[in-house]
This record gives sequence, structure tokens and C-alpha cells, in this order.
Amino acid sequence: MSDFIIRQGGSGDFQTLLDMFDEVVAWLAGRGSAGQWGTEPWSTIPKRVERVRGMADGPGLYIAEIGGEAAGAIVLGDRFPHVSPVDEPEIYLGLLLTSRRFTGHRVGSRLIEFALAEARERGIGLVRVDCWAGGDGDLQRYYESQGFKPTERFDVKGWIGQVFEQRP
Repeated sequence: MSDFIIRQGGSGDFQTLLDMFDEVVAWLAGRGSAGQWGTEPWSTIPKRVERVRGMADGPGLYIAEIGGEAAGAIVLGDRFPHVSPVDEPEIYLGLLLTSRRFTGHRVGSRLIEFALAEARERGIGLVRVDCWAGGDGDLQRYYESQGFKPTERFDVKGWIGQVFEQRP
């Protein structure tokens, strides 16, 4: 299971992506981080199912595979409306999701490295991402450990988030 690839995703990855969300939501809820994405499987919430369908149908989805199995996903796209705009081109990580089955394989780090390389290749000097700023702070520390610097905080109906940036 050491063959690691990152491939362009597409609408055929919808169910894989949805299953991965369900897996991560269960894991987060189990560790007391239900504030991030709730406790209900995304596959049972029509609004979230449609959100995942949009990710799968969009042009920026990439799937990480290890030994032919989906191990993670990343969406390279535009910032969300709740995040302040910048006055330069950027790549925004609209999603970074990793399967718990591949813990220890650096899936998230490799996907971030992919995004940074993509930015360099396109001549883009800024990569940003946002995450939930609640809980124990592990997610924020993770992005900092990957070289991201915190910039702004935001509040979307009580869901507190943190924006990070990195210059590739």
C-alpha cells in the first residue's frame, strides 16, 4: 500500500467523497470535536450531500490514493464569501480531507505540498485555507505545522473559523 498518487477528481468520485466525509464526521464526533461538522453523517443531510456533489462536479477536486484506495481529497478553488478578498491571485484550499484509515501516511501534508507546487507552477504566490477555530486547537496547530500563518478570524452563525496563508 505504498503507491501514492494524486489524480484529478470528478463526478465519479461523489460517493467516495461522501463516504470520506461520513468517516471523518464520525471520527471528529468520537473525539469530542462535533462543533466542526456536527454528529450526523453528511450522507443523511440533503444540503451537505449537494455540497459534496458540487465539490465532485467542480474542476478543482483532486483525490489522493494509496494502493488504489482513496486516502484523501483536496479542492483547489476560490475563497468562500465569509473570507476577506485579497488583491492578488491565490489558490484557496476549499477542502482538505483525509481518511483515518491512512493515518501516518502524510496524506494531508502531501496534498498541501501538491497545492503549493500547483501554485508555483501557475505563478501564484499565495495559498490560503480556513478551518474551524474551535475545539482543542489541533486543526489550527496542524496548519501552522504545515507552514501556514494565521491571518483573520471569522464567524459564520456561531461557527468560528481561522484563515491561514502560505507563500509557496
